[in-house]
Amino acid sequence: MPVPLRRLVVALTLSCALLAGATACGSSEKTSTKDTAAAQAVPAADTPSPTTSAQRQKFAKTRFVANAGLAAGATYQWIVKPWKAGKFKKGAKGRKMVLVKAGLAGAFTYNRLKAAQKNAQGDPKLSKALAPLSAGIDALKSLPSKLRSGDTNAAGSFNDVINKVKDAGSSAGAPVKNQVPSASQLSQGS
Repeated sequence: MPVPLRRLVVALTLSCALLAGATACGSSEKTSTKDTAAAQAVPAADTPSPTTSAQRQKFAKTRFVANAGLAAGATYQWIVKPWKAGKFKKGAKGRKMVLVKAGLAGAFTYNRLKAAQKNAQGDPKLSKALAPLSAGIDALKSLPSKLRSGDTNAAGSFNDVINKVKDAGSSAGAPVKNQVPSASQLSQGS
């Protein structure tokens, strides 16, 4: 019995997105050197930069809220909701697709939380509030593979870390709201 063309296209697209997401999360010195060189090549007049320490702190909070909000939205939409609905259990309808999306969302969440952690370093209150969460954020790196293998406890770990980041942001005057990323943001990892 032949497989419908639509299923093949969907499977190929998801495989490519998963591969692109997994390679986008890796880091090497070559890419960071290129990024640094590209940033230095842009003239100063073309890139807006804060001039006072108060502006730097405000931008740090704004960036933190944006990155943490995207991480929270991806976690809730593609990990927590399906987990609560029981879609990660063996035999659940559409389980494979849900696990692929959860794996992508997990990698995206880790990427955005690392960016939010970096942004928080620009603000003293945020930096102090987020410091105890570093180990929890680093522990998320292995969770996308656990989600793909069917470990349902991984979804709870994502939810716990996101809630702690939200609480830390609120205590530092930067409340975080869920922002569901688009499919292209999710597949690109940013």
